[in-house]
Amino acid sequence: MGGFFGVASKQDCVLELFYGVDYHSHLGTRRGGMATYGENGFCRAIHNIENSPFRTKFDKDVAEMKGYLGIGCISDFEPQPLLIQSHLGSFAITTVGKINNFEELLKEVFENGHAHFQEMTNGQVNATELVAALICQKKSFAEGIRYVQERVDGSMTMLVLTKAGIYAARDRYGRTPVVIGQKEDGYCVSFESFAYINLGYTDYRELGPGEIAFVTPDKVETVGAAGKCKKVCSFLWVYYGYPTSSYEGINVEEMRYKCGSMLAKRDKGSVEPDVIAGVPDSGIAHAIGYSNEAGISYARPFIKYTPTWPRSFMPTNQSQRNLIARMKLIPVHALIKDKKLLLIDDSIVRGTQLRETTEFLYQSGAKEVHIRTACPPLLYGCRYLNFSRSKSELDLITRRIIREKEGENCPKEILEQYSDPSSEKYAEMVEEVRKQLNFTSLRFHRLDDLVESIGLKPCELCTYCFDGKE
Repeated sequence: MGGFFGVASKQDCVLELFYGVDYHSHLGTRRGGMATYGENGFCRAIHNIENSPFRTKFDKDVAEMKGYLGIGCISDFEPQPLLIQSHLGSFAITTVGKINNFEELLKEVFENGHAHFQEMTNGQVNATELVAALICQKKSFAEGIRYVQERVDGSMTMLVLTKAGIYAARDRYGRTPVVIGQKEDGYCVSFESFAYINLGYTDYRELGPGEIAFVTPDKVETVGAAGKCKKVCSFLWVYYGYPTSSYEGINVEEMRYKCGSMLAKRDKGSVEPDVIAGVPDSGIAHAIGYSNEAGISYARPFIKYTPTWPRSFMPTNQSQRNLIARMKLIPVHALIKDKKLLLIDDSIVRGTQLRETTEFLYQSGAKEVHIRTACPPLLYGCRYLNFSRSKSELDLITRRIIREKEGENCPKEILEQYSDPSSEKYAEMVEEVRKQLNFTSLRFHRLDDLVESIGLKPCELCTYCFDGKE
């Protein structure tokens, strides 16, 4: 995934930029970066944050960097922000998104006279550098950014730092957020709405889908109008979003309580657990909502060891990630032995981690382990955001089960039946997932209930990973 933060201030902005970027650390674990502009021109720092927190790696840079304009990011993929010299002038750029037609756009840029790109250590071209090259094909930043939004198949949200101010652009259909905060001496631009609260900023406004704004210490000017069609990623509320964030005015924590409550209503009379628990951390709020609705005690039968294992997106190597997932969850035997447990997790992707969690609960003396997920079954790999390291849809346990039942190339119309909670194929798939992962019972959140939990119109939400509808 990834997140970003920018500041346009009448004062030196480096310290605010540092803390604002740090508040996006839950969105990525691979690279962090900051770029500023001030009296001494542009300055930039990028560090690997795979084995050390952002604050630790950038502590020295904060003392050395200066500037009243700045952007920064947390990235799960490309090193950024990048510094670019072009006919538009010097600028820095950071992006969040996914480009499905990458090779097509790269070829186009080469054919239009672009000589070369830097090659990253993995042999690929930095996607943010490609976006910068596309911007530079036009006569102005606003025109170039709009061109990128129109040409990218996928999504592309970005911050572009120039000598005059910051261009903030939300992707064409608003799949990811861009919010602006204000205070007396300037403005900030953020992916997460909570990131500026403790820095003294108040809410100014959220950009519309495809909107391009130019932000200076004195004002925020729209230089590219918002579009009418909106498709906000529903997974922001289910999993990605930090509990204190709001998107489209809807708070993440509150939505998760509603989600858990609706799961409990669907379950009424079907199970009688002794304890409701959330798989840390993303399942906790959903579980609280379930507990409140069902009137069954909430407890923590296992605790995540946060001092050294802060979140689950760890190494790119899957076996290492599985090991870390086991190591960081520590059971509380007194709350498990002889208990019927109902656990809520944000989602089931491969199923490996949840199966192992269930196994150690049984080994710790649990009588029953019922599983509820805060979203519908994942049937399609996301086309719009890099929310998973999966290279194939067959990494999804649901698709592996469907392949076993339907063969290699399951027709679209058959796949649609597997996303319909009233169909026989859906019930068979859920039962097979339950058996393979050794749960006492399993129920997924229904898509109509998920949409109701969020509160936006169905047409305003992206639900592609659940139903394949673009």
